[in-house]
Amino acid sequence: MLTGKINIAAGFLFLTFFMLYGFLLIYLRDFAPDKAQWIADYGVGAHFESRLAHVHGNLFALLNIAVGLVLLRLPASASRAWISGLALAGMLMPLGILAELVLGVPPVIVLAGGTSMVVAMGWLAVASWRMDVAV
Repeated sequence: MLTGKINIAAGFLFLTFFMLYGFLLIYLRDFAPDKAQWIADYGVGAHFESRLAHVHGNLFALLNIAVGLVLLRLPASASRAWISGLALAGMLMPLGILAELVLGVPPVIVLAGGTSMVVAMGWLAVASWRMDVAV
């Protein structure tokens, strides 16, 4: 049972972080001293990347919550643990975007996280399809 619970808890924590990050983006756009420059550069470069991280952070948080809820319904198996781990690793994508933006880290973290989430979603789809449902 711990497998799904970890995804749910991590998803809600991640959602909290990226919601707060969204408030930072609102501050930078509407209230910061250089807001005019921020607005002028809104669709390009670092501004686009920062919004991309915000959107993917919230999306992947919600995906982990959904994954956790589904995993709680699946029978215990090695697949459950792998799907859980891959979905959690998927959260590296938005963190990688931020690391790329702030620290200049190469995009390998973004690619690893994105790939992990895609594999987790596909594997969960197959596992859910194969699940016997008692009505």
